[in-house]
Amino acid sequence: MDTEAQHTERDRSSPSSDSGDVPNVAEASEETEERSRSFFASIVEWLPGGRLTLTFLLCMASLLVVSTFVVQPFQIPSGSMEPAFRVGDRVLVNKLAYRFGSEPQRGDAVVFDGSGYFGDADYIKRVVGTGGDRVVCCDKRGRIKVNGEPVEEPYLFEGDTPSQVPFDVVVPEDSLFLLGDHRSASSDSRDHLGQPGGGMIPVDEVIGRADWIAWPIGHWTSLKRPDSYARVPAPGGAHG
Repeated sequence: MDTEAQHTERDRSSPSSDSGDVPNVAEASEETEERSRSFFASIVEWLPGGRLTLTFLLCMASLLVVSTFVVQPFQIPSGSMEPAFRVGDRVLVNKLAYRFGSEPQRGDAVVFDGSGYFGDADYIKRVVGTGGDRVVCCDKRGRIKVNGEPVEEPYLFEGDTPSQVPFDVVVPEDSLFLLGDHRSASSDSRDHLGQPGGGMIPVDEVIGRADWIAWPIGHWTSLKRPDSYARVPAPGGAHG
């Protein structure tokens, strides 16, 4: 076999670096980059204010994406959640908290759309009962019981009782029983027991969990779920 002849033939059929058929990657890349710069420059030239306006619009677009899908600011409109949340506080609502299989837990402070349930507005309340829970007010010591377990609530407004309105409810699946921390100043699930929906809020109406108080600076804090409900048994596991 004529090995040298074979190599020569193969070399002749292969494209040469000197041939005009070989694409110049560097030139193509430079051309694409030049087009991008030209497009960017035309936008800057078209916008009033030029680069400053474009930067502002990009920042606004980023904030819109974050607010829509990740974190949404919410201003506390009333004293119904004092002392944890004061009137005028700006809280950051974690909209991803319940997006990937997680569900609201007892003790969470959640923001939800109350349209058709509490009123045509967004509200912030604390989750006291979740689907299947039996919530009763009150035991002999004036405490709320969830699935038969008395709950100590250290977050209550000073001087408030857990509730002056007696109730005994079972929370439907995929729903929440919600109360304000300032019970004497809160319109919540207790006030809508006889209405359609029974004062319960569907989980689907929850916008997110209040995870941070961002403003005022002096009240800045990261919010944690209280351990008040740690001993509450699962629905069906009530012990009296």
